[in-house]
Amino acid sequence: MPKTKFRPCIDLHNGQVKQIVGGSLNESSPSELKTNFVSSEKPSYYANLYKLHNLTGAHVIKLGPGNEEAAKECLTTWPGGLQIGGGITLDNAEAWLNAGAEKIYQQESEEKKLFCRKRENKWVVTMNKWQTMTDMEINEGSLRLLSDYCSEFLIHAADVEGLCQGIDIELVECLGKWVTIPTTYAGGANSIKDLETVNKLSNGKIHLTFGSALDIFGGTKVKFNDCILWNQQI
Repeated sequence: MPKTKFRPCIDLHNGQVKQIVGGSLNESSPSELKTNFVSSEKPSYYANLYKLHNLTGAHVIKLGPGNEEAAKECLTTWPGGLQIGGGITLDNAEAWLNAGAEKIYQQESEEKKLFCRKRENKWVVTMNKWQTMTDMEINEGSLRLLSDYCSEFLIHAADVEGLCQGIDIELVECLGKWVTIPTTYAGGANSIKDLETVNKLSNGKIHLTFGSALDIFGGTKVKFNDCILWNQQI
């Protein structure tokens, strides 16, 4: 049976590695931005850390403009080892692959990044850094349709992202039933035990990302070394 893996992240905002409360990122109201962590380290520090421990499936997310050089710095540090998303278009996708990205997150490409928010007991896909609601739901049918054009999914539960108040258990359980390709869930994880929980809920089909709870991002709830040990037990 497959087993849930820890998948690390590098979230870039204005050229720095940060941890942000997902629902607070709003270009029209920048003063509402809530930041949990701003790193004093260069982005390449995290890329090298993940490379050192062979943490495959790590993703770099560019949250808005001003992150191009920081993202390239990460890809140069671990060519072929990092996936990248944020502002990826048909016009620049090939350039990012040539810059060293393993995969890209973009609707028309091989990997799909889905930000979702819960509305009336449904998960609705959002765009434009969580700000714009679409008419597309995350459900078995939509994921099956997208699976024909993707090799992986990265699904952010924006309503709980950055809050460290627990994962969206219902969403994880549903994803475990619905997905047929590798999928990573991000949002709300606050305990090393969440890896075991996600593994059980999804029958090992869903991988997990820790953000603000992780000690390398200023958190106190989850130790990076414990995540490494979990992956080594697989």
